[in-house]
Amino acid sequence: MFKNIFIGIKAYAGAFELISKLKLWIYFAIPIIISVLTAVFIAISAYGWSDNLGEFISKIWIWDWGKTAFDTFTTIFSGFIIIAIGLVLFKHIIMALSAPFMSPVSEKIEAHLLGEKSSISHLHRNTTFSQQLWRGIRINTRNLFMELCLTAIIIIVSLIPVIGWFTAISLFFVQAYYAGFGNMDYTLERHFTYKESLSFVKKNRGNAIGNGIVFILFLLIPVLGVILVLPLSVTAASSETVKLLNAKNKLKA
Repeated sequence: MFKNIFIGIKAYAGAFELISKLKLWIYFAIPIIISVLTAVFIAISAYGWSDNLGEFISKIWIWDWGKTAFDTFTTIFSGFIIIAIGLVLFKHIIMALSAPFMSPVSEKIEAHLLGEKSSISHLHRNTTFSQQLWRGIRINTRNLFMELCLTAIIIIVSLIPVIGWFTAISLFFVQAYYAGFGNMDYTLERHFTYKESLSFVKKNRGNAIGNGIVFILFLLIPVLGVILVLPLSVTAASSETVKLLNAKNKLKA
């Protein structure tokens, strides 16, 4: 799996050049606006809720001794929770709402990589704007539920001494997996049903994690990261997913 994670990361190397070569920037205009507005909304909400959450958690400490230390801990812990949940929500909101705009991008990349083969016998299913949007919402709602459940478990485990340090790494990889999942599905929706896509990504989880790792790291870059995260991650995921489908003879009529 580690080899596939590296492959998923490496796919970003030619993403910027491919976007420019195929003149794909215009397709990212609306998704970038969605991304920026969603990031601003979540940031404002998180700032407003952090103090309230920290204060609420601190009430469980009823003793006077150690109160100041516990208040500090709850503030940091609340920030950790909000950042984790904020990243989860941001990913799935922008990927769900951007689905109809990302499908044409993926299709153009597929045509570029496969050449004449892509036009033979209509190798993919034709879907409408509304179908693509519904698919994006369905996939990302399912992934959001799964990720929130895993995130909650990881956060609870983080309170356990000794093994708590390992949970941050686990949380990062869970976030990366579902980010890569969403990016890969822009290509998979043309070839696979909903259930088939779930199975395909599960079998190629390393590629999804690799794509998602860079996705998450981009979000750590102020402003620029929010703007570039979708264009580069979707381009990298589309390129790698097409190669996987082609190599495994999964391209359908």
